[in-house]
Amino acid sequence: MRRFALRLGPSFAMLFLNRREVASPVPTEEQIREALMVVKDPELDHNIVDLGLVYNIEVDGGTVHVEMTLTSMGCPVAPEIVRQATEAVKSVPGVEHAEVKLVWNPPWRPEMMSEELRWIFGR
Repeated sequence: MRRFALRLGPSFAMLFLNRREVASPVPTEEQIREALMVVKDPELDHNIVDLGLVYNIEVDGGTVHVEMTLTSMGCPVAPEIVRQATEAVKSVPGVEHAEVKLVWNPPWRPEMMSEELRWIFGR
């Protein structure tokens, strides 16, 4: 098949041969943050980004590591929020592996929310 493609001319051959080598786009931190905005804290009914629950996002090619927290350590839906966050990260084109890790330091405080949410909650 390769010989047939070369007979059609160098331009077509390069297009045909490079089609298999097209790499997935490398996701950006901004794309990951935007994807995480679909994940809501069910108790507060706002997304985890604006609530200030996402502490760190590291993108290494197709691998993404997210460190986040919750408003309380005893959150009964913690596994579900982590699952939703992982799925949201995986939905970004170019993400091959996603790891969402819960961290408790520093502890979450209302001051970590976006300015808009602080205004809504009267903080």
